Amino acid sequence: MNSIANLMAGKGEKQMKKMEAESPGVGVIVIVHGAFEHAGRYDETARFFQEHGYHVIYGDLPAHGDCSGKRGHIQKFDEYIESVGGWLDEAFAYELPVFLLGHSMGGLITVRVMEELQPDVTGVILSSPALGIFGKPSIALRPFVAIGDRFSPEIRVKAPLKMDAVTRNKAIIDRDENDPKMLKRISIRWYTEFERAIEASFENISRFPDVPTLVMQAGDDKMVKVSSTEKWYEQLRVNEKSYKKWESLYHEIFNEPERQEVLEHTLDFLKHHTNK
Repeated sequence: MNSIANLMAGKGEKQMKKMEAESPGVGVIVIVHGAFEHAGRYDETARFFQEHGYHVIYGDLPAHGDCSGKRGHIQKFDEYIESVGGWLDEAFAYELPVFLLGHSMGGLITVRVMEELQPDVTGVILSSPALGIFGKPSIALRPFVAIGDRFSPEIRVKAPLKMDAVTRNKAIIDRDENDPKMLKRISIRWYTEFERAIEASFENISRFPDVPTLVMQAGDDKMVKVSSTEKWYEQLRVNEKSYKKWESLYHEIFNEPERQEVLEHTLDFLKHHTNK
């Protein structure tokens, strides 16, 4: 029976969605959204995988969407790791192959989850992972960021997001520019924890378990550095990995006009490892 349910998971009543395929299903996908956005932007993507027999679990990350707590502010990046760990617990309860899919900051979170929790997933999919970002504070401003992080970590600044920089899909741009759930401001601590997590993703790459990994990167990405994604990928030591650069696509490959091709490419990876 097809269904979608809202569950409460983890501390602070973090909201989690569960979209179930026809029973018994062939696998489970846990989707981790990116910075400034919310889980609702993945309903269509989740429905695609549901229609192909996969249960999908996803939700609003701390400081985002309808999640309780102060919007745009976290104390530690570990809050994200703990949240996704809770979603994975729900996924493993199905006793089916489990896949972890993270986009942008969600890709960074996915990497850190794999390095720290080392969950027994069947495969990992990274979409334009935030392993190196544009728009960092200038050298002159960095001392002020450090001071703010120590003494006033909750001070919030404007989030560096322009919808026409993440996708060429005008319908998505028009829909999201007035979406009240999109994050408009972030705290200094949120930003510094983001930077520390990027550093940790490289420092702890040897802890990434031997799990089949698909990395898909937008070729015309204006949010994350393609070179950083490629550097991390080259350092990744797993027996099975693949890298796909979508040459002309902007950051949000699952929202681009070519999204169907991206979905089909992802589905091929899922089917291959589900059948295994």
